[in-house]
Amino acid sequence: MNKQDQLNIIKEGFINSQKVLLAIGDETRQSILLVLMGTDCETGLRVGEITKQTHLSRPAVSHHLKVLRDAGVILMRKEGTKNFYYINVSTELGLLKTLMSDIDNFMQNNY
Repeated sequence: MNKQDQLNIIKEGFINSQKVLLAIGDETRQSILLVLMGTDCETGLRVGEITKQTHLSRPAVSHHLKVLRDAGVILMRKEGTKNFYYINVSTELGLLKTLMSDIDNFMQNNY
């Protein structure tokens, strides 16, 4: 694969990862992700539990959870009237891993 083909793949990776990059680029959302990473992925946490651990207001946590959900970074599980949030380990974050791998390979092969 030539250099331009590699750059086109990286460009496509940036485009595909744009929502995830924007979602995780915010420091507040990063703190929420760190809280969620500290829990069992299958169990998840409720908004109130995240609020206690991040010292953010419930509306702020809810807003940031929506941004993370819309980007596919986290998922929500319903249990009756309760919502539990957890990291989506299998899909959107994988785009970043692929993008970083493509960039790393490009840099090793071309510099």
